[in-house]
Amino acid sequence: MGYQLSGQALTSAFKKWSAEYDIYAPMVFEGTGCFSETDVIRYGKVTDPAQIVWDERSEYSFKDVLTPVCQVLFYFTENEVKEADFPPKGAIIFLRSCDLHAVKRLDFMFLENGPEDYYYKTLRDRVKFVLMGCEHPFEDCFCVSMGTNVSTDYDAAVNAKDGEYFLDCPDATLAAALQEFAEQTCDVVPNHVEDDDVEVTIPDNLTNAIAKTSIWDEYDKRCIKCGRCTLACPTCTCWSMQDIFYTENGKAGERRRVQTSCMFDDYTTVAGGGCFRQKAGERMRFKVLHKVMDFNTRAGFQMCVGCGRCDAICPEYISLTNCINTKLPQGMKEVLENGQ
Repeated sequence: MGYQLSGQALTSAFKKWSAEYDIYAPMVFEGTGCFSETDVIRYGKVTDPAQIVWDERSEYSFKDVLTPVCQVLFYFTENEVKEADFPPKGAIIFLRSCDLHAVKRLDFMFLENGPEDYYYKTLRDRVKFVLMGCEHPFEDCFCVSMGTNVSTDYDAAVNAKDGEYFLDCPDATLAAALQEFAEQTCDVVPNHVEDDDVEVTIPDNLTNAIAKTSIWDEYDKRCIKCGRCTLACPTCTCWSMQDIFYTENGKAGERRRVQTSCMFDDYTTVAGGGCFRQKAGERMRFKVLHKVMDFNTRAGFQMCVGCGRCDAICPEYISLTNCINTKLPQGMKEVLENGQ
């Protein structure tokens, strides 16, 4: 069953939901963009549907809710260890179809690829997802090519049109508030993109031999290893551990899990000062092949969801879509010509 709500009615539903959940959605942060006096669209807590950006893609994804940029895991002294408190409320996350498919990738990495990650699972179990309908593709999106343009695994879905909101809500907890404030019931099918302006085709003949081809050399000159592509990506989950000491003797402090990037200079540094994949092209190779080959080999589905954020946010205009459509076929041609 679906529901039609006015902006005021949905605000009332938000207020009801907020008793148990913090609501996260893409919103405008004024004056905090990459350039002077520019805005940025990223996820934050909202209390009113009018705060949500419905007609533009967020520059950064929802993942900071499930995998915080900096998460304190526990506190320690020389005598005891105390687990850090989790947020007192659960979370409701408004997100688009590609991002909802990204949750499947995060779940695989944190819950299925080895022992369950306790910290991720604790947050994940308290989250509900509200699918935001997409009426049209955004620049650089290629969700149709990746098969992530349609989602059905949601707790609620919403189409926004002319100040009215149309929601499908399988989840009984969320539906209770919608039933209370709905103007009327109706059938609701979430909007989805049917055709993208960008198409991507991953070569069927990819092998590990492509890692040693010359196609990656170009990125040594172009990529500045800033990591923006991975920090914006909804499926990149690289992190490092940091111990912060409160005392000079190092016997009291906290352990943090902090987001990082395989593109950063210190990511592959090991004890003794050794550093693997020092060149930018080597790091680009690692990232791209993980997105379109290695992860698929292990999980059975592609890691990339085609959101297009990496292309949009790169300061050097490096395009993942161009790499997949042009560079990878060139690389496999080189492999075949060299008999590898």
